[in-house]
Amino acid sequence: MMDRIDETDPFKGVAMIPTFETPRLILRPTRLEDADATQALFPHWEIVRFLSDRVPWPYPDDGALSYYRDFVLPAMEAGKLWGWTIWLKGGPDHHIGSIELRDLNGDNRGFWLGLPWHGRGIMTEACEPVTDYWFNTLGRETLRVAKAPDNTASRRVTEKQGARLIAIEQRSYVGGVCASEIWELTREDWNAFRAATRSV
Repeated sequence: MMDRIDETDPFKGVAMIPTFETPRLILRPTRLEDADATQALFPHWEIVRFLSDRVPWPYPDDGALSYYRDFVLPAMEAGKLWGWTIWLKGGPDHHIGSIELRDLNGDNRGFWLGLPWHGRGIMTEACEPVTDYWFNTLGRETLRVAKAPDNTASRRVTEKQGARLIAIEQRSYVGGVCASEIWELTREDWNAFRAATRSV
């Protein structure tokens, strides 16, 4: 199991992060230029209330710019975070959400999607290549994610991929402290899931 990225790791740095294409989407490595679209789409209670309380609320006018400039891009360069913005083929000329992988305290994947695109299965589609990258390119053995119990849409994405509920622990979200669900997906289970879905 690879717990850390060292200085010689071939996947360290923004330039090494690939672009992914799915039937409806293009996932592009996060850039500073993406901050404006994030600032326009992200600051809605329906989006942020189930996110970590590290997200400031009310969201400041420079929140997206500061987040990308001061946290995301340096972490991507250091090989501790892999971030993508989500673009809809034939859609608007800006991204509609984002997804991240990170080596962070057992919460390895996070995402958000603009409200107009909820309920279309977009995040389920976006998570497939990103999750596969975590296991089969970065070589991780497990992926763990924390879910607020009322975040049913996000939980469904995780359940569809074959993850299992392994623990309940207190976590702080923008919407408050609650008993959070910890879900785990192993590389073995992920590859079995992928093989089964490809054979259908």
